[in-house]
Amino acid sequence: MIVKEMQKEICYYEPGPSFSPHTFAAHLGSLIEGVKQSEAKNEVLFLCIGSDRSTGDSLGPIIGYKLEQQLMGGYQVVGTLSSPVHAVNLEETMEEIGRRYPLHVIVAIDASIGRQEQVGTISLGKGGIRPGLGVRKRLNRVGDIFITGVVGNGQCREPMMLQSIRLGTVMELADAICSGIKSVETFLEIGDRN
Repeated sequence: MIVKEMQKEICYYEPGPSFSPHTFAAHLGSLIEGVKQSEAKNEVLFLCIGSDRSTGDSLGPIIGYKLEQQLMGGYQVVGTLSSPVHAVNLEETMEEIGRRYPLHVIVAIDASIGRQEQVGTISLGKGGIRPGLGVRKRLNRVGDIFITGVVGNGQCREPMMLQSIRLGTVMELADAICSGIKSVETFLEIGDRN
């Protein structure tokens, strides 16, 4: 099921049997192509944010690990289980990305918190995200496009809340997001040939 919040241009996708990697990929591919054209960028970098030390915050590094194993050429992945990008090294990582990958569309991927009815969904939209807001951290906005997995309810903004998130929820979100990203490779390759 896809739910759109038009005022923010965010779409929510539910993982599970009804999740369509092709629909997700078409949306993500369209956003990537739009940024490529408007900002004269020609490559894609997936910035997977989070910590491997907290279940609820491990979504980004798990996705980074999976993408590293699955993606073919033409894409960069920054932030994995072995080399996570988190609050302590985010600023330094962004400086390095700016130097090494100036022509890359940055797709920022992170765990987030939201309303109770959004928990367990995936959000996708244009623009950057501010990692750490859900747990009262003030970090700079990153990314041209964002993908988040809503892992918890926004009523509790304590860092310890992320420790109680079920790993099964995180893995279901990670599997769906990775399948959608894997499908976007085909979508962009088809678009590049036309």
